[in-house]
Amino acid sequence: MQENYLKAIEASLKAGDAIMEIYSEDFDVEYKDDASPLTQADRNANAVIMSYLETTSIPIISEENKQTEFEERKSWTQCWIVDPLDGTKEFVKKNGEFTVNIALIDHQKPVFGVIYVPAQRLLYVGDVDAGQAFKVAVSENDHDIQSLLNKATALQPSRNSSRIRVVGSRSHMNQDTLDHVETLKKEHQKPIEIVSKGSSLKFCLVAEGQADVYPRYAPTMEWDTAAGQAICKAVGLEVISLDTNEEMLYNRENLLNGYFHVKTEL
Repeated sequence: MQENYLKAIEASLKAGDAIMEIYSEDFDVEYKDDASPLTQADRNANAVIMSYLETTSIPIISEENKQTEFEERKSWTQCWIVDPLDGTKEFVKKNGEFTVNIALIDHQKPVFGVIYVPAQRLLYVGDVDAGQAFKVAVSENDHDIQSLLNKATALQPSRNSSRIRVVGSRSHMNQDTLDHVETLKKEHQKPIEIVSKGSSLKFCLVAEGQADVYPRYAPTMEWDTAAGQAICKAVGLEVISLDTNEEMLYNRENLLNGYFHVKTEL
């Protein structure tokens, strides 16, 4: 595996440690201009990740950094896209469903993604060019990244399951999503099961065959989705923008995503 990929994996694990230090304590919650929550864990995790990724000489888009103007960004052929703590609402609720997201983008398309779930010590990795994605449980004794990856198991999405498991946001379920569920029910004549999950874990559930469809009819930013898209893409699944009906692209002028679908063969 490429050295930069190994750095990103290690960065996610160390960021997870920094997050859990705050998670185990009482912590203050601030709110940004868009009313989204912010904690010291977001800041600490971002500092850890930056310390690793800045050594790669690849530019970085992170939720917790001041954003580079598009006039400069548009010339980037590669960039990292980072969410140091995805699912801050879940972090504040202390339900464990929050993640560290790191993705590498090449010519606007995700080619590598890592999602780490600190509260569950679960690591998901997707390498698009290699056509493989896997997950591995991380123990406190795992100090060597390559040895850790040797224990990983491959992800395999579901195909033509007897029911349709629709994964939705624990914090953002809305009427558009429910309407889409009704459409699926009529089109496929199969029982529908709703699976609620926070953060980028929704992508992981589809990639590992624990869900069949992830329809997103609520706002997300590029850092919310890039790593999950890479993991899904690595197992042959597409993340389709409903604005273009094509693969969702990154490092756009507007970092706000439109609505999108992820689905397996139904």
